[in-house]
Amino acid sequence: MKKISKADVPEINKVVLAFSGGLDTSVILKWLQDTYQCEVVTFTADIGQGEEVEPARAKARQLGVKEIYIEDLREEFVRDFVFPMFRANAVYEGEYLLGTSIARPLIAKRQIEIAHETGASAVSHGATGKGNDQVRFELGYYALEPNIRVIAPWREWDLTSREKLLNYAEQHGIPVEMKKKGGSPYSMDANLLHISYEGRMLEDPAQEPEESMWRWSVSPERASDEAEYLDLEFRQGDIVALNGEDLSPATVLARLNQLGGKHGIGRLDLVENRYVGMKSRGCYETPGGTIMLRARRAIESITLDREVAHLKDELMPRYAELIYNGYWWSPERKMMQTMIDASQAHVNGWVRVKLYKGNVIVVGRDSRTDSLFDPHIATFEDDQGAYNQADAAGFIKLNALRMRIAANLENSR
Repeated sequence: MKKISKADVPEINKVVLAFSGGLDTSVILKWLQDTYQCEVVTFTADIGQGEEVEPARAKARQLGVKEIYIEDLREEFVRDFVFPMFRANAVYEGEYLLGTSIARPLIAKRQIEIAHETGASAVSHGATGKGNDQVRFELGYYALEPNIRVIAPWREWDLTSREKLLNYAEQHGIPVEMKKKGGSPYSMDANLLHISYEGRMLEDPAQEPEESMWRWSVSPERASDEAEYLDLEFRQGDIVALNGEDLSPATVLARLNQLGGKHGIGRLDLVENRYVGMKSRGCYETPGGTIMLRARRAIESITLDREVAHLKDELMPRYAELIYNGYWWSPERKMMQTMIDASQAHVNGWVRVKLYKGNVIVVGRDSRTDSLFDPHIATFEDDQGAYNQADAAGFIKLNALRMRIAANLENSR
């Protein structure tokens, strides 16, 4: 694969644009053509956003694009990005399952590969200058191709609001789906892991989201009155089967999304701290990920050594922060991933969960080969000498020694 030399950077001959076909990237496509007078290559990734990607091809052709890449990356996305992240049980700021964050490294990787394939000297994205995605995309670009030129239109143009984008689109004959009377549409991002919502009334954190906003899940109040049981089988920390049926990674997550959404699982209303420094309010639907995280912690509870499990929990916030801030391709994330993956060698077995009105309730877990749970030791009945309870006295006294010394000193004052 031919690398881009520093001499190629000043002259922009061709740009690879991450193109969804939505409002922002449609305007960006036309703006790049007009502003830089260069050829634009569009790249549309199907990572499970739940909508047809072929309309992006028609829109790109309508705007004169000759090289159009539309690729199904669903399996790669879940297998190589979502599953490794979930092995760490990663949650940002205690709640966010990182659905948008984990998609950006894959898109950035493929953009750079397409730049090499087409001889493009630049890449472009539709992330705003206020958000996290600009950082995630560009850290990925530079980690994979240090000499690439990055064009970030939101940091260059004067189209500083969604209303201005809509006006630009109308002036240039760019069709825009989901345009709502009286205001611009929500800013949404969807993939197989989640769908996010920002903008409009959500910019007031005191306002409850409209029920009509949610797309993947019913409200818990309207969910079925009957609980549904689900068996998940794990192999080295990853889900490989549901209810005894072997499934691919992408199929597993799609099935979990359907089941979770049916039972009102996975809604989140969050004010988070962006990497660029501001607080931001967003809403998320992550039904499959919510089930997966709960089940993963259940299988780890019987297969991981105590200190390994606790060390993972200590490292997790740092790992989650790295992904949230865009450092998927960093050496420290890779180092942590090696350790996390090693911890999953014996995370094998099954977990049974009950799905009911927004809740994921673990009701069973077992591992025939790797369970560290010994019922002969844990029992409240006669353990037949498996555990000598008298040993606990010395254990407690030794652990209390420092506190006894401190208490004696305090009492002598």
